[in-house]
Amino acid sequence: MEHLISLLKQMKERIDGLMERLDLNTKSQQAAELDERSSAPDFWNNPDNAQKIMQELAKLNAEIARWQSVANRINDAIELAQMDDPSLLDDLTTEVDSLQTIVDKLEFQALLSAPYDNENAILAIHAGAGGTEAQDWAKMLERMYLRWAEQNGYKTEILDRSDGEEAGIKSMLMSVRGEYAYGYLLSELGVHRLVRLSPFDAANRRHTSFAKVELWPDIQGEIDVQVNEKDLKIETYRAGGAGGQNVQKNDTAVRITHIPTGIVVQCQNERSQKQNRERAMQILKVRLFELERQKQESQLASLKGENIDANFGSQIRSYVLHPYQMVKDHRTDYETGNTGAVLDGRLNEFMDAYLRLRVERSQGEKV
Repeated sequence: MEHLISLLKQMKERIDGLMERLDLNTKSQQAAELDERSSAPDFWNNPDNAQKIMQELAKLNAEIARWQSVANRINDAIELAQMDDPSLLDDLTTEVDSLQTIVDKLEFQALLSAPYDNENAILAIHAGAGGTEAQDWAKMLERMYLRWAEQNGYKTEILDRSDGEEAGIKSMLMSVRGEYAYGYLLSELGVHRLVRLSPFDAANRRHTSFAKVELWPDIQGEIDVQVNEKDLKIETYRAGGAGGQNVQKNDTAVRITHIPTGIVVQCQNERSQKQNRERAMQILKVRLFELERQKQESQLASLKGENIDANFGSQIRSYVLHPYQMVKDHRTDYETGNTGAVLDGRLNEFMDAYLRLRVERSQGEKV
C-alpha cells in the first residue's frame, strides 16, 4: 500500500501544479460570470453573441470538470489506500494504473494551452531551391504529414497543389482537422533539410534539399478582419491534377491576391467556383488576422515564426539518409536513427520535445 500511496501523492502534486499553471481558479470565475450573464432576461436578444458566450461557457466547464474529476479520483484513491485494507489492493492497483495513464495524457495536453492550440490547422509546404530534388522532398513531406494525420485520427483535405515538372510538388496547401491540430503541428513550422543520394542523379551523388512548412490556425466562424474588395485581385482557372470528370472542364479553382500585403491564396479542391472562393477568402482572413497579431505583439511567434527562406543554415530539422541515418531537430536536439518511421509519420516524439521546450521558454520569460 505504501508504494501505491507514494504514486498517488506524486500524481496529486503533478495535477495540482498543472491546475495552478493553467489558472483553473480564474477560469472557474470566468465560467461563473458567463453563467450569470446567460441567466439575464435579455441574453438571447442577440442570438449570435449569446451563442458565442454559451460555446465559451461549455468549453470552460468541460476543461474545469476534466481536471477536477481527476483530482477528486486521486484524493479518493489516497483515502482508500490509507485505510490499509488488503481486500482493496487489486482494485486500487487497477485505479492507480488508470490514473497514471490519464495524468500522463493531461500533462501532455497541458503543454497545448497557448491561444489557438486547439484549433484546426492549415499547413502549407513549399519546395526550396533545387528544382526536382527539392520538389521531390516537398512531396515526401506531404506524405509524412498525411501519414501522421492518419495515424493520429486527424482528417485532412488537400486545398491546393502545384505539381513539379518532373516529380514531386512545387507547393501544396491542406487543412488538418481535429483536436489540437494546430498546437501539435506548430512544431513543424520552418525549413526542413534532406541529405540523401539523389535518385535523379545518374552519378548517384549526394544532394541536399530544402522545403519550407508554413502553418496557420484554421479559425472557424467569423474572423474580425476587414477586407476591402478593392484590395483584392480574384482570378479563376482550371483545377489541375486528378479529380474526376469535372476537374479540367470548368474554371472552378480560385486565386485571390491581397494587393496591399502581397498575400496569395489559392483553392481548387471544392466542387464549385463559389465554394473555392469562400474557402480561399476564409484562409486569406486567417492569414491577415495573423499578420495583424504579429504587428500588435512583436514577441508573438506562436502563430507563425519568422518568414525565412528555404536555404541552408535556417533549417529547424535535418533528415539525413546518407552517409548515415539520422533525423535531428535543431531546436530541441531530439534525434532518432529510425528515419523510415519518421518519414512514415512518426512525429509525436519531436512534437512532444518541442512543446516541452516551448513551455520552458514561456515560463522563463515570466520569471
